[in-house]
Amino acid sequence: MKIAELIKKTGVSKETIHYYIREGVLRKPKKTGKNSADYEEVFVEQIRIIKALRENYFLPIPVIKKLIKKHQKQSPSEQSSFQFLSEYFRPLDRLSAMEVAGEQAFMAATGISAEWLEKMEEWRIITAEVRDGKRIYSPDDVIIGKLLVDMDCIGIGPRDGFNPEELRFFTEWFREFVAKNVERFIHIGLKQMEQGEIRKKGSQATEVMSLFFYHIYRKLVKEEYRAYLRSVDKDASNR
Repeated sequence: MKIAELIKKTGVSKETIHYYIREGVLRKPKKTGKNSADYEEVFVEQIRIIKALRENYFLPIPVIKKLIKKHQKQSPSEQSSFQFLSEYFRPLDRLSAMEVAGEQAFMAATGISAEWLEKMEEWRIITAEVRDGKRIYSPDDVIIGKLLVDMDCIGIGPRDGFNPEELRFFTEWFREFVAKNVERFIHIGLKQMEQGEIRKKGSQATEVMSLFFYHIYRKLVKEEYRAYLRSVDKDASNR
């Protein structure tokens, strides 16, 4: 493709693309003339990754260059995971996320439709707090709303065969599990700690356990997926 098409697909300027090439973050394209070159489709993926790392993580070019080189040595599944995380897992969202007041503002902030917002609230996946007659959505609700939209965008939605009600069952089970652990933590903590210390420890435990569940789910899904692929290969070889 010509550079004009590459610019259109990535939203990155011609000057920036040439800068990435000069810095060695992107390899040089195949020359087709004195002032023209042909860019393969892989340039689109690489530029999107660079753009995501710059905008979401504020990484300098030398660091991005090292990450891109490491990325190119990864397996196809690891490359896909790296690309997804660089684009969708935005740490800045956690730092800058704020409460949102009202359904319309929530839909504008997340991109979720009125139909799905109503359904997620019915299932208590998104839970607004009513203050002074207004529905107030927490920063976590905002992030969850964005993730629900992202899920549909990458092919995890009703039209793709995914039953969204499974999210309801998981949330209900998890809510019960968390409630029991919070109650146990507070019951023990009240006997041993001051109230201020309980709040501090509770906040720390929240973040640590959140990260644990994120990584244990990620780990188990990868293991089960690899096991499934091995069984498919085994069945194919036995035919």
